[in-house]
Amino acid sequence: MANWFECKVRYDKLQENGTSVKKVTETFLIDALSFTEAETRIIKERKPYISGEFSINAVKRTKIQEIFFDDNADKYYLVKWLITTIDEKPAALGKPPVEKKVAVLTLVQANDFEGALKQFQECMKGTLADYDIAQINETQILDVYAAENTLAQKQE
Repeated sequence: MANWFECKVRYDKLQENGTSVKKVTETFLIDALSFTEAETRIIKERKPYISGEFSINAVKRTKIQEIFFDDNADKYYLVKWLITTIDEKPAALGKPPVEKKVAVLTLVQANDFEGALKQFQECMKGTLADYDIAQINETQILDVYAAENTLAQKQE
């Protein structure tokens, strides 16, 4: 299972007009085992695209459990969905089992909200669990850097 870290990189970016430079902070997601590895890998991944000084403003662990990729899309949407589980502990006390809803976060690559919903539903086909989509939000994430073994699984 992947450990996803959100990394914020701050640097001077040449604007589209080609004449002005503006300080920007961009967000990326990286699969790493530790905060140190996440910082090291984001520097390695972004350094070729940055001229001049840059800094890593933040590295934080996320609760994203899965990512559904779409190579034809350029945005990332965070889908919070609720899975219904049955808690059997009360049955041991002679009470009926209790249904619980557990929140799960999934990142979906899509071009728009409708595409994110469709991509999520397509990837969830065949799932036996009952689930409800609680929310879908566009994120500021510009790119996702998976571990090499994750990339190999993605291409299969």
